[in-house]
Amino acid sequence: MMSDSTTMTQTKPAVLILLGPPGAGKGTQARMLEETFGLVQLSTGDLLRAAVSQGTEAGLAAKAVMEEGGLVSDEIVLAILQDRMAEPDVAKGVILDGFPRTAGQAAALDGLLEENGQSVTAAISLEVDDEAMIARVAGRYTCAKCGEGYHDEFKQPEVAGVCDKCGGTEFKRRADDNAETARARLEAYHAQTAPLIAHYKALGVLEEIDAMGSIDEIASGLGSIVKRVSA
Repeated sequence: MMSDSTTMTQTKPAVLILLGPPGAGKGTQARMLEETFGLVQLSTGDLLRAAVSQGTEAGLAAKAVMEEGGLVSDEIVLAILQDRMAEPDVAKGVILDGFPRTAGQAAALDGLLEENGQSVTAAISLEVDDEAMIARVAGRYTCAKCGEGYHDEFKQPEVAGVCDKCGGTEFKRRADDNAETARARLEAYHAQTAPLIAHYKALGVLEEIDAMGSIDEIASGLGSIVKRVSA
């Protein structure tokens, strides 16, 4: 019987997109999918920082824009993404977190993948209840040392004040993790993501999952989707 980490045997790497508002648990779930299926989470922020640090052609272009206080263009982001997806460690597939954010970016991503003989395997929308999500966002915090995520209600360290992962004893909260900011971000997310939902539904690759359950329940549902679409 094959393990989860060996079930994804398609010729081309899987391309999974996680859609969900701030606080929906995309980062946590992406890390769990990485461990279970051997996928690699790619976030645009991390990719940009790495490309700049490595001094790649696209990274240098991004650095020039950022130093002038501008927004990095979709073309540069796609070039950095293309470079990263050509590396050997993503052979089993990637999870895109934070990109695409608009219908234009989604279309551009489709074009990039098509050039490589690939396509989006699944765009998984983490469906949430807005008011419950606001409470979830307002209560989250992280370990200041390793970044492990916690929550006042849903996930506290096993030993109070001590990080389960690294043993750190200092924690921090993001300045924008409050109810007012969370509500505004949710409204912006829904407005921005509606076209993406329509785009991937039209392509027949949209999957939806209830993201208001426990972390393990959501992980189980996501795992079932990934196994099915990658068979």
